[in-house]
Amino acid sequence: MTRQSRRVEVGETSLDTGRWTAEVRCADDGFAGLAADWNELFERCVAATPFQSYGWLNSWWRTYGLPGRLRLVLVRHGDRLVGAAALMQRWRAGCPILTPLGGSISDFTDVLLDDAVASLAASVLADTLIRQRGWQAIDFPETRPGATVATAVWDMWPGARRTASASLCLELPAIPIEHLFGRLSGRARKSARNRLSQLLRADIAVREVAADDAARAIDDLLRLHAVQWKGRGINKHHLTAVFAHHLARAAREMIDSGHAALLEYRIGGRLMASSLVLIGHDFLGGYIYGADPALRQQVDIRTMLLWSRLLVAHRLGCSIVSELRGAEPHKRRWDPTESQNRRILLARPGSILGMAYASGVRATRDAVVAAKEHAPWLLRTRDKIRRFTRACRLTWPPLRTEQAGDGRQGCTWRP
Repeated sequence: MTRQSRRVEVGETSLDTGRWTAEVRCADDGFAGLAADWNELFERCVAATPFQSYGWLNSWWRTYGLPGRLRLVLVRHGDRLVGAAALMQRWRAGCPILTPLGGSISDFTDVLLDDAVASLAASVLADTLIRQRGWQAIDFPETRPGATVATAVWDMWPGARRTASASLCLELPAIPIEHLFGRLSGRARKSARNRLSQLLRADIAVREVAADDAARAIDDLLRLHAVQWKGRGINKHHLTAVFAHHLARAAREMIDSGHAALLEYRIGGRLMASSLVLIGHDFLGGYIYGADPALRQQVDIRTMLLWSRLLVAHRLGCSIVSELRGAEPHKRRWDPTESQNRRILLARPGSILGMAYASGVRATRDAVVAAKEHAPWLLRTRDKIRRFTRACRLTWPPLRTEQAGDGRQGCTWRP
């Protein structure tokens, strides 16, 4: 692959390499006009998750993005988009870094590469990133096993590379729920059969929401979510207008592109529960749900959610139903398989600061793992401090409504 005829422009960079070209969009409207190409690339990247879909990333950037910080790297071979990395410039621990769009509300982070030319596209992507100024390390906090950035990009990266353990995810095979009984012990199997029989007798009508009804349905879902968690330690960010704004826009685009489904559960016409599931190539993941407390008196809600998700996964040909991040006891009822996310850190070649940041992140993670095993009280103290800090951030600064260049209004959160 030759690399000639390079040119640099203000705000954008273009690297011509024969039929290979790379572009870095830094303008705040960088996602404009990319939906079709992005979705086609998504279909050609087997490791892609819904959190790399155009609908999710575009909505996240428009809602949470910091003006002037977008670094959207696009790699093309001829006219075809074969690589894409949606990143944002940040400062952490005194080090300028790039992080993937999606933030803490995304369970998986990654880049997109066309499987047919993954190695070459990764090489151009890495070369283009290194030519960009203003960063010393790239930090992907949550990557799924087999992620593109942990394979093709990792192999082509010329600088220091570090990896650390991240969140644990629990997964079940996407088979009829009756077939899952064989995974359980005798008493647990009997209890599961009883819960399923109770569910079927309840005569619950399940329907998938259309894309043009997503805003209304997300509003209902978050209302039910707030009610079900009242007094039980809800994630306060789920109660904010900014989260609702992002989720409504993302759900509409993702339902339309086939990367999400919004399920509503009714009894006698009354909405009793709602669940947003995100759809990848090989898995379906339950992202967020809400349920009327009265429903708990009639059915086991966890069984209801799993039953409906398995039906959707089977229809779509997904092989896995994922609980996404977190290994809470209630998720282990059906004896799921554990899947360990990894944190991927890439330092700029020759950067002592970048290498120090990557090594520091890994050392900190190792310390957390050790504390969890030998001094769990330290983690409880840390979590209390984090909850207090998040509570302060949710009250200041306030949510702003900004006018976009296309005349549309959007909520922007300023951390």
